Amino acid sequence: MNLPSPVDTYDSRRSTVRASNGIVATSQPLASQAGIRILREGGNAFDAAVAATATLNVVEPHMTGVGGDVFGLYRTADGEVGALQSIGSAAGGASLDRVRQDLTSDGEDGDEIPLRSIHSITVPGTARGWETTVDHFGNLAFDETLRPAIEYARDGFPVTEVIAGQWKVGEEVLANDAARDTFLLNGSAPDPGDVMRVPELAETFEQLAYEGADAIYEGSIGEEIVDTVQSLGGYLSLNDLADFEPTFVDPVSTTYNGVEVYELPPPNQGLIALEAFNIAEKLGASDHSFMSAEGTHQYVESLKLAFHDGFAYVTDPEFEDVPALHSKEYAAERARSVTEEAGVVEMGNPNAQDSDTVLVTVADGEGNVVAYINSLFREFGSGVVAGDTGIALQNRGSSFSLDPADANCLEPGKRPFHTLIPALARFDTDDWAAFGVMGGYVQPQGHLQVLSAIVDHGLTLQDALDLPRWFYRESGNLAVEARMDPTLVTELARRGHDVTVETPDLFGGGQIARTEGGTLSGATDPRKDGTVGCY
Repeated sequence: MNLPSPVDTYDSRRSTVRASNGIVATSQPLASQAGIRILREGGNAFDAAVAATATLNVVEPHMTGVGGDVFGLYRTADGEVGALQSIGSAAGGASLDRVRQDLTSDGEDGDEIPLRSIHSITVPGTARGWETTVDHFGNLAFDETLRPAIEYARDGFPVTEVIAGQWKVGEEVLANDAARDTFLLNGSAPDPGDVMRVPELAETFEQLAYEGADAIYEGSIGEEIVDTVQSLGGYLSLNDLADFEPTFVDPVSTTYNGVEVYELPPPNQGLIALEAFNIAEKLGASDHSFMSAEGTHQYVESLKLAFHDGFAYVTDPEFEDVPALHSKEYAAERARSVTEEAGVVEMGNPNAQDSDTVLVTVADGEGNVVAYINSLFREFGSGVVAGDTGIALQNRGSSFSLDPADANCLEPGKRPFHTLIPALARFDTDDWAAFGVMGGYVQPQGHLQVLSAIVDHGLTLQDALDLPRWFYRESGNLAVEARMDPTLVTELARRGHDVTVETPDLFGGGQIARTEGGTLSGATDPRKDGTVGCY
């Protein structure tokens, strides 16, 4: 097939990075270098993933932190393919009736958990997830992986441009004095180039390095978290923290045009991505020319159907069975409903549409490939920082429904529907990529667009991330970037898509790390501040 050069058509300015010993792709240069430092000190991809993610807690604190959750998908050097879910649940005391009554008393309508409500705070899963990752797969001790983050928090770091803009947007959600004292510089968000120090996080990470994750789940940091939440009317308890454990699970997978794609099982939205891949394959979306209206329409419609099913069925499988939405047979049935005209589906909880996340992808010289994703859900999570810890507590619980008939209805100890989905792709026996695209409901849409560009149209890793994206929104609009081909946009509108042009920050940010016959390669999204570290 004759394809236009994406470099010429879409003005790409970066090449895919290649190396022999290590690739670390993140959304912030210091985090990428932290991962490379750990690799040079004898760590492997798992150690580097934790080090880079911990550093992102410091240098990109509105997006991630130990007050949130973490997930991993990996292929080890000896061929094991697996997944880690370190996802916190609702408090044991957070019953539906109790929370609804509290919200009504506070003047809320009681139909949903507000984005910044104290009841949106769920058990933080990150610290135990980091420790478990290093203990099970790493070459180094857990405390060694925290050293770069401790140094940047204590000594300071210059704030980068995209992050400064996002920090400014999140400034207004900082809800208590501890949050403002921790994350503001002279009373306001830092500007690009300002040197920011977070001594509270430095002390917390020092304690984690010395005591391990027990400092949060069974120690004094946990006590500060619980005291803060309960003082504001929440139900999180010390027992909730002590009972928390990450889980290793089997990934879910499908094949897409000869490539095996792995995602996280429920309660993560990985099944949505896999169902969309299957429907698009059944429709023959890739048979059309590069960035054509026909193919794009079919990709979009595939995702709409997958979202419809995912929002109906994906939930915590410990509370309700989830059907096999990723089966080829089911995709064939769903594909029959796609027509030449754009359909409309009702999306899920709008709180999750543009949620904030960091993704780290790592490949090392041993053959390990890791996709590692971490989030507070929205800017600075709940906006509440626990005491003097510097820990911003996540607001993932705002994804719960308060409708008893909804699959994701709030229940004590239940884990919420989770947007975070790192991914793996197996192109061949010794050819694996860890990839993902951050940002709420952008994530499965980005997975399909990026991987299709690589698999179906032969684009390089960097070109696939550089391409302009589309994003089906909760409003029913199909958002596109201004760089999208005007002819394509016009043709999509003729098919009934309600097309709007949006700014690049709405379209997520992707990372890729690949190992191919011993050669490592990586790419990072131009919509973020990141770089690919290598050696």
